[in-house]
Amino acid sequence: MVFLRRLWHRDGGDELAACTALDIGTEFAKALVFDIDDRGHGTVRGVGRKRQGLAHMQSGMVTDIGAVVDNCAVALQEAEEMAGFRPTQVVIGIAGELVKGFTVSHIQERRRPDAPISDAELQKLIDAVQREALQEAERAITWETGLPNVDVRLVHAAVTSASIDGYAVTNPVGFQGRHVRIGIFNAFAPLVHLGALQSVAAELDLELLEIVAEPYAVARVVGSEQVRQAGALFVDIGGGTTDVALVRAGGIEGTRMFALAGRAFTKSIADRLDLPFPRAEALKIDYARGLDVEHREEIAGIVADDVAVWAAGMELVLDELGGGDMLPSRIYLCGGGSRLPETAAALRTEPFWKRLAFSRPPEVTVMSPEMVESLEDATQLLVDQQDVTPLGLANQAIELQAEQDPLDAALRRVLRSMKL
Repeated sequence: MVFLRRLWHRDGGDELAACTALDIGTEFAKALVFDIDDRGHGTVRGVGRKRQGLAHMQSGMVTDIGAVVDNCAVALQEAEEMAGFRPTQVVIGIAGELVKGFTVSHIQERRRPDAPISDAELQKLIDAVQREALQEAERAITWETGLPNVDVRLVHAAVTSASIDGYAVTNPVGFQGRHVRIGIFNAFAPLVHLGALQSVAAELDLELLEIVAEPYAVARVVGSEQVRQAGALFVDIGGGTTDVALVRAGGIEGTRMFALAGRAFTKSIADRLDLPFPRAEALKIDYARGLDVEHREEIAGIVADDVAVWAAGMELVLDELGGGDMLPSRIYLCGGGSRLPETAAALRTEPFWKRLAFSRPPEVTVMSPEMVESLEDATQLLVDQQDVTPLGLANQAIELQAEQDPLDAALRRVLRSMKL
């Protein structure tokens, strides 16, 4: 895992920093080049994208490193030429069914509650949380792959909460108390998946700032107090996977991904109408935009059938994420698949939400780039819901350069010692 906090500075002396966000999706490789000012606000200066081949990616995972490098290089060149400069560092998103993200909370009962908590004690507590999280991820990925042993690596980690005897704190060091609770979000992936993205960055001659689980990045872009307090579900319907993040009790509680998304919808249209895949994709996009397309009634029926299957997958994921507790009644959709009106409509139907732990019908919102408050788009090319994910990755770069708090510093010392 890469925990670099440096950003390349243009012209060697000014206060603006620059970075690249790379969203290596199943359908498109998307690149954003952006500035970051000293107030922690970013401005997108260049945008590029290149369609992936059908054999280049599968369900969010790289299957042909060389081809993906070539596609990313085209997207990067377009973005860099538009921006007029080339950053040397990059944040890359990761998705796929075997990427596991969850928050582990660990409570430690202290033998001497009257003694102030020390740095060493805090690090020992964080170490216990991380080792428990790694074991849980190894069990889950090993079970899903059916292999006896899978080499699992940490993608990224972040402290989500800390409290002492129920009292929330931002830095436990120096406090007294009996029960210390730490919550840490971790995202894990198989080494083969993570290594492929590291190879892509190396082939592109870019320094890797961080690899970020994409549902985590999307869930971090809406910073309203209402979302933090009441919670929300974030659903990114991409080309190969649907990524879901649960925000509850002020922090990201977990992420899940399943391999049913836009490419599956297109394949159904191609198969049932006997069309080439590119033609079926174009028809699907025009249909989603509300245009008058040929085979419209047939396409509507095909999409309705696939969305019903997709909604069943969403039920399974939300039931697992919720863990029996009430789910937040706000759902935010993004990704190219959310253009289809049937996806949002499926989440609003009574049969869907009644079978889950919602207290009332969920309020479903399709996200737009304007909701990412930490970034401004100077190119005016980021216009719809499929652009939210790369903006979320760019937002992670901005968070990386922010001043590191004591809990994050302690977490990173533990991770270095564990060599995850």
